[in-house]
Amino acid sequence: MQAALSLRGGPRFVAACARRYGSIFTLRIASIGTLVYLADPADIKTVFAGDPRVFHAGEANSLLSGLLGDTSILVIDDRAHAERRRLMSAPFHREAVARQAGLMAEIAAENIAGWPVGRRFAALPKMSEITLEVILRTVIGATDPARLAALREVMPRLLKVGPWATAALVNPKLLRHWPWRGLRRRIAAADRLLYAEIADRRADPNLATSTAVLAMLVRDGEMSDRELRDQLITLLVAGHDTTATGLSWALERLTRHPDVLAKAVRAAETSAAGDPAGDEYLDAVAKETLRVRPPVFDVGRVLTEPVELAGYRLPAGVLVAPGMVLVHGSDAVYPDADRFDPDRMVGATLGPATWFPFGGGNRRCLGAGFAMVEMRVVLREILRRVELSTTTATGERQKLKHVILVPRRGARITVAATRDVATATTSHRAAAGG
Repeated sequence: MQAALSLRGGPRFVAACARRYGSIFTLRIASIGTLVYLADPADIKTVFAGDPRVFHAGEANSLLSGLLGDTSILVIDDRAHAERRRLMSAPFHREAVARQAGLMAEIAAENIAGWPVGRRFAALPKMSEITLEVILRTVIGATDPARLAALREVMPRLLKVGPWATAALVNPKLLRHWPWRGLRRRIAAADRLLYAEIADRRADPNLATSTAVLAMLVRDGEMSDRELRDQLITLLVAGHDTTATGLSWALERLTRHPDVLAKAVRAAETSAAGDPAGDEYLDAVAKETLRVRPPVFDVGRVLTEPVELAGYRLPAGVLVAPGMVLVHGSDAVYPDADRFDPDRMVGATLGPATWFPFGGGNRRCLGAGFAMVEMRVVLREILRRVELSTTTATGERQKLKHVILVPRRGARITVAATRDVATATTSHRAAAGG
């Protein structure tokens, strides 16, 4: 019953438990085991700062190994994780990410140009197209037109995993049997394309000058083809779906808050003009969105030995879960927490135990900086290129898709008109005129 409530209710279920039982409570979830939820930032800080040999995040993510592979940075622990993180950190340094911003903007602008005007549509598929293209071009560095087209087709199909297919990802041995042959074929197709990209990078005479993440990892020379494949699929899955979801929620929130939307449009224009204040406000919109609508609603650590935490002695084998939605939605931490208010993020110093959409401690997402830049750039291009209609409709509810909380209706928006960014930023082209 608790597994069903978690799948259907997600954040609402754990919030109800916190109201009834307090800042620490236990759930028993079929196929996962015993989870101890934490809602007190002091306890969460203890977990994030704890010995990684005792607090195993990779083990907590082991349900993903059927898709990501057993060498993925998300599913390994201890020394292996520390070494893999060292190898993968360089491509995600601030300077390396900044070099990709121009390409991100080009990809976003090309996609936005094809949006319908005057007709309501779901933003989530569009955001997924943009973020997938960003990953393919900046992380993998794919340039072959035929292979790019194949990756654009295969990856979304691979990520559409329902409950039936999820069972095989949890238990990869099931992939051998006929009910899961479709999923097996999709994984094999993705693998063929990724291994072909790896082979191309290894043979590329211009490898030394490439800025793509894959090229940088190949240059390093310390990972096998299988290890590179596992990291690529991890970046595709973790960096594509979550960022697309965050962007969709941002549009869903902005179109329900006209004053914030107007301020964000002005920030997009000043950002495009090179004013850092514009960047700061767009970053604040992204941060506030990830607070009120985080794409994932918790993170986890499996205890490898007994631990004293929050006044209890927790046994080995328990999964402790810092409750992201509980902290992000706490009025004690964020006054009037239900209010969408990017201004609270402007100039704010966010504590690692009170704002953690990218996880925390030694397992904080390597691509956090990349994702934040991508959100800022894509939001900037949307807000300066189209006029979004506001709505008085009730906010979309959260729906659990695998482990990601997506807008139930796909974040439906309407473009009232397009903006001619080549001339005055305030001039509009009428919908009838295109």
